Amino acid sequence: MSGHHLIDEDTTFIVQGITGREAVNLTRECLDYGSKIVGGVTPGRRGREVHGVPVFDSVAQLVAEIGDVPDGSVVTVPPAFTRDAVFEAIEAGVRLVVIVTERIPRQDVAQMVELATLREARIIGPNCLGIIRPGVAKMGGIGGPARDAEKAYKPGSIGVMSRSGGMTTEISSTLSAAGLGVSTAISIGGDAIIGSTYAELMPLFEADEQTEGIVIYSEPGGRMEAELARWVTENESRLPIVAFMAGRFMDEMPGMSFGHAGTIVEGKADTAAEKIARLDAAGITVAEEISEIPDLIRERIGTVPA
Repeated sequence: MSGHHLIDEDTTFIVQGITGREAVNLTRECLDYGSKIVGGVTPGRRGREVHGVPVFDSVAQLVAEIGDVPDGSVVTVPPAFTRDAVFEAIEAGVRLVVIVTERIPRQDVAQMVELATLREARIIGPNCLGIIRPGVAKMGGIGGPARDAEKAYKPGSIGVMSRSGGMTTEISSTLSAAGLGVSTAISIGGDAIIGSTYAELMPLFEADEQTEGIVIYSEPGGRMEAELARWVTENESRLPIVAFMAGRFMDEMPGMSFGHAGTIVEGKADTAAEKIARLDAAGITVAEEISEIPDLIRERIGTVPA
């Protein structure tokens, strides 16, 4: 994957927990979409197949048998076992781990993120729909069945990142319908602790030639947009960014949680008005309606010399 962790036509991955009912469906959807799933892992199920994908007892066994370390893993095992599954993948040399599982204990998530940092691996999620490069491959449930994914996600030039899985698809289908299309979309997960924030994913989009602009979904509360604004300013990002901000009404109700665990409003710096001012200062345009996004991103891309 040429040193970055966005997916492409050569990305191989495995599914941990592959024999679970949801995982079986997810495997089917990803294969139908053209993704390269090279194996699956469920302890005690070695020798089985799921939609033609061979199942192994452990990641180490899978690697030994196929003679290759896969680029990625989609982890969909129960919360109590997620940490062990992710440790197993990272220790085996897997560099991109998409964690679908929700309700993982925070302590476990913190430990997984720490190990990933030590091993220069990347975690997307937990509690996320994963990554899609339209027309190429998808890792996770993002976009749903292949046919639906093909409608909502047309190949194009805009990167999409969102804490909300539904918003990832909503924004992407708006960009697709407007003829801009999507380079890569990432559902990053809505939990308070996640493996990759907007700012941490920006370098991947910066390095991706297909990407000419970025759309993020912003919610009241949380520190992620401030971090992104700082990153964009410090790194003189080449990519114009449009942030779609829902929930302006939240300013009236400080301290109330909005949607995800990661979006509790923590005082003045986090109100929508403050956040908009901060994004503005970093050159990030704020859209208040989804329908405004395509025109705003077009304006911004138009100002960048070809």
